[in-house]
Amino acid sequence: MAVIPRSSYYDKHYRQTAALIRARQPFLVRNIVTGSAIFAFAIGVYAFTINAVAQDDFSDVPIPDAPAQPPHTPNAGVNRPVSAAVLNK
Repeated sequence: MAVIPRSSYYDKHYRQTAALIRARQPFLVRNIVTGSAIFAFAIGVYAFTINAVAQDDFSDVPIPDAPAQPPHTPNAGVNRPVSAAVLNK
Protein backbone atom coordinates (compact mmCIF):
# COMPACT_ATOMS: atom_id res chain seq x y z
CA MET A 1 0.00 0.00 0.00
CA ALA A 2 1.43 3.33 -1.06
CA VAL A 3 1.85 6.02 1.52
CA ILE A 4 0.81 9.54 0.53
CA PRO A 5 3.76 11.85 1.10
CA ARG A 6 3.12 14.62 3.58
CA SER A 7 3.46 18.24 2.63
CA SER A 8 6.15 20.18 4.41
CA TYR A 9 3.56 22.80 5.28
CA TYR A 10 1.73 20.54 7.76
CA ASP A 11 3.06 18.67 10.79
CA LYS A 12 2.22 15.07 11.67
CA HIS A 13 -1.08 16.17 13.22
CA TYR A 14 -1.98 18.09 10.04
CA ARG A 15 -1.71 21.50 11.68
CA GLN A 16 -0.24 24.50 9.90
CA THR A 17 3.45 25.03 10.35
CA ALA A 18 5.18 28.36 10.58
CA ALA A 19 6.29 27.97 6.95
CA LEU A 20 2.70 27.76 5.73
CA ILE A 21 1.70 30.78 7.79
CA ARG A 22 4.62 32.75 6.31
CA ALA A 23 3.74 31.60 2.77
CA ARG A 24 0.12 32.70 3.13
CA GLN A 25 0.84 36.03 4.82
CA PRO A 26 1.33 38.13 1.64
CA PHE A 27 -2.09 37.06 0.38
CA LEU A 28 -4.01 37.61 3.62
CA VAL A 29 -5.18 41.18 2.95
CA ARG A 30 -5.94 40.49 -0.71
CA ASN A 31 -8.00 37.41 0.21
CA ILE A 32 -9.93 39.33 2.86
CA VAL A 33 -10.70 42.14 0.38
CA THR A 34 -11.78 39.66 -2.31
CA GLY A 35 -13.94 37.69 0.12
CA SER A 36 -15.53 40.87 1.41
CA ALA A 37 -16.28 42.02 -2.14
CA ILE A 38 -17.92 38.70 -3.05
CA PHE A 39 -19.92 38.73 0.19
CA ALA A 40 -21.06 42.33 -0.41
CA PHE A 41 -22.08 41.47 -3.97
CA ALA A 42 -24.13 38.49 -2.79
CA ILE A 43 -25.85 40.53 -0.07
CA GLY A 44 -26.53 43.29 -2.61
CA VAL A 45 -28.16 40.87 -5.05
CA TYR A 46 -30.25 39.41 -2.22
CA ALA A 47 -31.35 42.85 -0.99
CA PHE A 48 -32.17 44.03 -4.53
CA THR A 49 -34.22 40.90 -5.18
CA ILE A 50 -36.18 41.22 -1.94
CA ASN A 51 -36.80 44.91 -2.65
CA ALA A 52 -37.92 44.21 -6.23
CA VAL A 53 -40.31 41.46 -5.18
CA ALA A 54 -41.76 43.59 -2.38
CA GLN A 55 -42.76 46.25 -4.93
CA ASP A 56 -44.91 43.87 -7.00
CA ASP A 57 -48.54 44.89 -7.16
CA PHE A 58 -50.95 42.02 -7.76
CA SER A 59 -54.11 44.13 -7.74
CA ASP A 60 -54.54 43.62 -11.49
CA VAL A 61 -54.54 39.83 -11.17
CA PRO A 62 -58.08 38.45 -10.98
CA ILE A 63 -58.72 36.20 -8.02
CA PRO A 64 -60.76 33.16 -9.02
CA ASP A 65 -63.94 32.26 -7.21
CA ALA A 66 -63.84 29.60 -4.54
CA PRO A 67 -64.00 26.12 -6.03
CA ALA A 68 -67.39 24.49 -5.95
CA GLN A 69 -67.80 22.03 -3.10
CA PRO A 70 -68.69 18.50 -4.21
CA PRO A 71 -71.95 17.12 -2.82
CA HIS A 72 -71.62 15.39 0.53
CA THR A 73 -71.30 11.63 0.21
CA PRO A 74 -71.75 10.12 3.68
CA ASN A 75 -70.23 6.69 2.96
CA ALA A 76 -67.19 7.76 0.93
CA GLY A 77 -64.75 8.10 3.84
CA VAL A 78 -62.30 10.00 1.66
CA ASN A 79 -62.33 13.16 3.73
CA ARG A 80 -62.44 11.39 7.09
CA PRO A 81 -59.52 9.83 8.92
CA VAL A 82 -59.09 6.09 8.54
CA SER A 83 -60.00 5.38 12.16
CA ALA A 84 -63.34 7.19 11.79
CA ALA A 85 -64.11 5.30 8.57
CA VAL A 86 -63.42 1.96 10.25
CA LEU A 87 -65.41 2.77 13.39
CA ASN A 88 -68.55 3.80 11.44
CA LYS A 89 -68.90 0.49 9.58
